[in-house]
Amino acid sequence: MKEIIARSILSAKNNMNIYRGCTHGCIYCDSRSECYGMTYTFEDIEVKVNAVSLLEQALAKKKSKCMITTGAMTDPYIPLEATLQNTRKCLEVIEKYGFGVCLLTKSDLILRDIDLLKRINEKTKCVVQMTLTTYDETLCKIVEPNVCTTKRRFEALCQLRDSGIETIVWMTPILPFINDTKENIEGLLSYCKEAEVKGILTFGIGMTLRYGNREYYYKKLDEHFPGLNREYMQKFGSSYGIKSPYNTQLTKLVKGFCKENSMLYGEKEIFEYCLKFPEQDKQLTLWNEE
Repeated sequence: MKEIIARSILSAKNNMNIYRGCTHGCIYCDSRSECYGMTYTFEDIEVKVNAVSLLEQALAKKKSKCMITTGAMTDPYIPLEATLQNTRKCLEVIEKYGFGVCLLTKSDLILRDIDLLKRINEKTKCVVQMTLTTYDETLCKIVEPNVCTTKRRFEALCQLRDSGIETIVWMTPILPFINDTKENIEGLLSYCKEAEVKGILTFGIGMTLRYGNREYYYKKLDEHFPGLNREYMQKFGSSYGIKSPYNTQLTKLVKGFCKENSMLYGEKEIFEYCLKFPEQDKQLTLWNEE
C-alpha cells in the first residue's frame, strides 16, 4: 500500500476511483492494461488519502444533483476497505449532499454499508452492480481467487433486494473455453432470477485482452489450464476484444431470459437506468380557490 495525494476525485461523468490497483487477483482483469498507466505492481494499492475531502469539495460546488458512480477501474470494496473505510466515508458524503450512487463490486463487504445504501436509496437512488462470471465454486476460486465466491455474491444480492435496493448483474467477462458453457450461464441466470435483479449486462460473451493484462492472463492459463494458452494465441492472436465461439447462442439465451423475466438487457438500457437521477419532489403550485 502507498498513500498518494490526488488532484481530483470526480471525472467529467461523475465517476470516482477511491483506490488504484486491486488485490482480488482475478486472472482476467482489464484494469491491469498498461493503457491505464498500470506500470507498477497492480496489487500495490494506491490509497487516495484525500479522496473524501476532495469528494466533499466537489459535491458542495455542484449546482444540480446526479448519480455518482464508482467501481469502473478499482473495486471500491477491496480488502483494505475493511479497515480504511474510505468508500464508506465517501458514501456518507454522498448522503449528506443528497446525491445518488451506483457502485460496481464483486465483494460481499458491501453489506457492511447496507445501512447507508438504504438511507441514500430512500432519499434519492442507490443501485448496486455485482459481477457474476462463474457458477461453479471451484472454478470461481481459480479465476477470482481473493474475493468471495459467486454463491456469496448471490446471497448479497438477495440481501440488497430485501433492503429495497435495485441490483444489476455484470455477467462479464466470460472466458472462452473456460466458463463459456450453457450450464454456467444457466446457473448464473438462476441466481439472477431468484435475486430479482433489475438487469443483466454482458458486452457479448467474451473478454478483452491487451498489453498488460494479456501477459498476466496467459501466465495464469499456463498455471491452471495447461495448453489453453497456445489455443488462445492461435485463435485470437493479439485481438483486443475476443468472443466465445458460443457467443451467438449464449447471448440469445441471456437476452431471451431477460425478456421473459422483464429485466433490462444491454449497455444502453442499463447505463441509462443507472445514471438517471430521480426527479425531485415538485412543489405544489396550485392554490385552493376561496
